Amino acid sequence: MKLTNKVGVIVDSFGIGVREGLKKAREVGADGVQIYAVSGEMDPAGLSGQARRELRSYIDSLGLEISALCGDLGGHGFQDAAANPAKIEQSKRILDLALELGTNIVTTHIGIVPEDPNDRIYAAMQSACEELSSYAHGMNAYFAIETGPEPAARLKTFLDSLTQNGVSVNFDPANMVMVTGDDPVQGVVLLKDYIVHTHVKDGIRVREIDPKEVYGYLGYSQMTHEHIAQLAASGRAFEEVPLGEGQVKFAEYFQALQQIGYTGYLTIEREVGDQPEVDIRKAVTFIRNYQ
Repeated sequence: MKLTNKVGVIVDSFGIGVREGLKKAREVGADGVQIYAVSGEMDPAGLSGQARRELRSYIDSLGLEISALCGDLGGHGFQDAAANPAKIEQSKRILDLALELGTNIVTTHIGIVPEDPNDRIYAAMQSACEELSSYAHGMNAYFAIETGPEPAARLKTFLDSLTQNGVSVNFDPANMVMVTGDDPVQGVVLLKDYIVHTHVKDGIRVREIDPKEVYGYLGYSQMTHEHIAQLAASGRAFEEVPLGEGQVKFAEYFQALQQIGYTGYLTIEREVGDQPEVDIRKAVTFIRNYQ
């Protein structure tokens, strides 16, 4: 097996701001970057046309490209029908920004897909994703749902219910290992028609945990990245660890991606740890060893 995929890094994983993070991504040897575009300096509402052009020019000058933007709005995802119209519009503006910056992918969490398709929460999520899917499909683009909150088979059933593939998958093997206990290799096979972006992350499952304790649920609690990071660092139920030190079987996982013909980015994410640059450099080297 010889990987030919480009290697990306989530700029925000460095914790030093967008511009410095972009320079650091180049220094560690990445081909591309993913950037959070929900608030702060990357909030689409605060980025003028000139600012967008300047940012794209700066990224180009570093010899980088954008693998995806992250448009995860947190909270209950798209489980709350009353909150969805505003979230849908914000998501569309993030996708507009992505296209201006040279990528057609926005990754996101939509909330845990319920087991029962007759659940009103399921209906709210389905309606929101149908609208987002149609919008993205019309521009040859994708909103990519991150794996982990529910088993891959349930996610596939949900995606199959949509009329377009504008809502697809951002495959994260570590989330599956840590939270649902799913097998990432089988997940790749199940979701092969939907995978448009991936995260490269590793982790260990310590004990079973209700995904609602991690990702929240309408009427239960809201999802925040800070809460997930705290759980991943604590090791009480699961632990995110440097690449190659966890339970993701990367040789088999990479081979599965190759077998389904996936040619997109392998984007490194590091949500915990006090030496992110060290861990990310190690991750780049880890992936390059398969090339």
